[in-house]
Amino acid sequence: QVQLVESGGGLAQAGGSLRLSCAASGRTGSGYAMGWFRQAPEKERECVGSINWSGRDTNYADSVKGRFTISRDNAKNTVYLQMNSLKIEDTAVYYCAADFRRPYYGGSYTSLADFPSWGQGTQVTVSS
Repeated sequence: QVQLVESGGGLAQAGGSLRLSCAASGRTGSGYAMGWFRQAPEKERECVGSINWSGRDTNYADSVKGRFTISRDNAKNTVYLQMNSLKIEDTAVYYCAADFRRPYYGGSYTSLADFPSWGQGTQVTVSS
């Protein structure tokens, strides 16, 4: 059984920063990719970005490029989402996700279907 737990959400002002964490526990194995998604009210869940198993490769949605950074600490089984220059439209529930099925997979990760394991989500609210 694998569990993903997000933390670090909350309220921030526009232009401010927040850092989300996602800790994986249980039988995670190694070499797994992770991703961050978000879902705003009445909108579909969208991919914010992902990071490969080593942390060397990342990709981001156009809407967050240059503002958000994904990193990971494999020794801690934790992935981070550093969010800078926050905008009101960044308000959403943020979810981390992982693919434990395909260790050391070298393909891309951009969709919900790429990640079978999900956290419970953490709310991020950006105010003016």
